Amino acid sequence: MSGQQRGTKPFPHTPHATPVGKRPLAAFFGNLWRVTLVHVAWPLVTAWVWVNDRLKMPSWLGGSLREAGLRIWGFLWLTFVWVLLWGEITWANIVAGGGVAFLVMALAPLPRVPVEGRFHPLTALKLVATMIWNFFVSSAQVAWAAITPGPPPLGVVIRVHMAIKSDLVLTLAIDYINLVPGTMVVEIDQPTRMLYIHVFDIHKRRQLEHFLEQMEFVEREFIRAFERDAEWRPSPFHGIDDDYHHVAYADRQRVADAADRGEKP
Repeated sequence: MSGQQRGTKPFPHTPHATPVGKRPLAAFFGNLWRVTLVHVAWPLVTAWVWVNDRLKMPSWLGGSLREAGLRIWGFLWLTFVWVLLWGEITWANIVAGGGVAFLVMALAPLPRVPVEGRFHPLTALKLVATMIWNFFVSSAQVAWAAITPGPPPLGVVIRVHMAIKSDLVLTLAIDYINLVPGTMVVEIDQPTRMLYIHVFDIHKRRQLEHFLEQMEFVEREFIRAFERDAEWRPSPFHGIDDDYHHVAYADRQRVADAADRGEKP
């Protein structure tokens, strides 16, 4: 007599395993995931690695497939912005935008931005959704304060520390704060990661505590979305500043001490 006939579970040693036939929907999505991984994702990754290893990109295009992709993306983005500024999609605007984008990237290239973490799209979507919600709530609060009779709003500047390592992620966090009505970053202390934020109206301590909780949420979610500790890999370009002649941030104190002693670093 089998285990099912005796009333026992079909998989006694693996309670999480159940017969596929009893859950057709779960089995369908499970099989769909496996088929997608085997027949789509894996060939694409293999083709990308093969092309990246064998295709030699010219130096003016970055020297690598990743750098070439970033430059092409920047070229297309600048062209799109040019067409957007003119407000009309025509071949003349597209060609002119491409010429302007080429000149900008050739004559005034942006400094290289190190990518030191890993992007998590679900957490980023949560950040965007929260920003949209805060946008509407803050807009309503500012509008209500503008039409309500009484004393003027009490604007204050609050100092907030952000435990964000990457300059790129810190810039994104500052843009996030500035996009919400009623808050504006007025000063940045980059070495200490200290932000000085002007808040539209703070009358009570509860409002101050609520604002600090919002800043803790922004800090926590940006770290979860871009630079989790387990995935953080410091780039050799991290912390490089022209004032120190391309000296990494970790070596600046040593270079400064050597300069004080009159020695070469």
